[in-house]
Amino acid sequence: MKVLVVGGGGREHTIIWKIAQSPKVDKIYCAPGNGGIASLAECVNIGATDIPGMVRFAKDNAIDLVMVAPDDPLVLGMVDAMEKEGIRAFGPRANAAIIEGSKVFSKELMKKYGIPTAAYEVFTESDKAIEYIKAQNSYPAVIKAEGLALGKGVIIAQNEQEAIDGIHEIMDDKKFGASGDRVVIEEFLTGPEVSVLAFTDGKTVKPMVSAQDHKRAYDNDQGLNTGGMGTFSPSRLYDAAKEKECMENIFLPTIKAMAAEGRPFKGVLYFGLMMTKDGVKVIEYNCRFGDPETQVVLPRLETDLVEIMEAIIDERLDEVNIKWADNAAVCVVMASGGYPVSYEKGFEISGIADAEAMDNVIVFHAGTKLVDGHYVNAGGRVLGVTAVDDDLDKAIARAYSAVEKISWKDEFHRSDIGIKKYEN
Repeated sequence: MKVLVVGGGGREHTIIWKIAQSPKVDKIYCAPGNGGIASLAECVNIGATDIPGMVRFAKDNAIDLVMVAPDDPLVLGMVDAMEKEGIRAFGPRANAAIIEGSKVFSKELMKKYGIPTAAYEVFTESDKAIEYIKAQNSYPAVIKAEGLALGKGVIIAQNEQEAIDGIHEIMDDKKFGASGDRVVIEEFLTGPEVSVLAFTDGKTVKPMVSAQDHKRAYDNDQGLNTGGMGTFSPSRLYDAAKEKECMENIFLPTIKAMAAEGRPFKGVLYFGLMMTKDGVKVIEYNCRFGDPETQVVLPRLETDLVEIMEAIIDERLDEVNIKWADNAAVCVVMASGGYPVSYEKGFEISGIADAEAMDNVIVFHAGTKLVDGHYVNAGGRVLGVTAVDDDLDKAIARAYSAVEKISWKDEFHRSDIGIKKYEN
């Protein structure tokens, strides 16, 4: 088979690393890819949201399977465009990807079908939103831009002034463009967060092993929200009883709700969950593999990923027995100094080969470029250093031993990934 993976970050590197293990695959392309991905796949200079360009490439190169990894092209309908041309594509169609593309849609879906989530209100005008915030006078308050915002469109306001500033930023200053035309203001839920990704063909749902992500830039959950500074799997809190609760109250009801709405979801559905004192509730849905959760979930997958993707496309997921290793994985993200605001690029990275020489360590490239045979940093999140071991504590120690071998100018990373026992 010839496979094309759309995207160019750490998640895509992980997906390609897994696809490359399949005996079914002869050739992998990645568009646009990155420096590290180039060692496993032929990188093609096509933007991830260039739907006509991507379809043309898939046709011209007789691609057997297109795996659309990021949210933007899914929401824009890349899978629909591929299917229209008779190309097999993995991921939800646009009418199902809306579950991530519109927070208003997802909140209304949960309300309609009784799926547990935070109470909320939707606003189209900033003055009305501010009026509401003042009347509620309850902090912290959660303010979300409706559309896609690279994982950064959520403000947790600690007081009235922060809330007012956040609403102006999203709705009036258009920090996230049209994604901020509407805002969702939610009650603030408390409890540990857990991420569960699930394979689904629109009828059957098979959850993956649990993971926990660290969103804040610095240790002890300080600093700005990022796309994710590290992650670990499994969660220390997500046990068989929690999985049963989620399956009955959240996973199956969501898949059934989407089917009932005429929007069957086929692909990977990400459930961002919070374990509150009133049970597990949904914080958000994503319509694809999470980043950096993928970097700890896929290394624990024993079943051929291509086999699973094909079964989902053909709606026969119920026939596949998905196996997971009884171990733990930890991913520490190494970032450019200044991320998630502004940062310098082009610094040479040393030590990647030394880290990869360690047993059970994989370095996934998120934002690198190959220049004259050397890797340089080319993004905010640069590397995801993943280690696998018998348990979490051993995996944490192994991951940080690998991180110590890698360096570049102004690099920074959190030193507490997976260490805090009960919080995200």
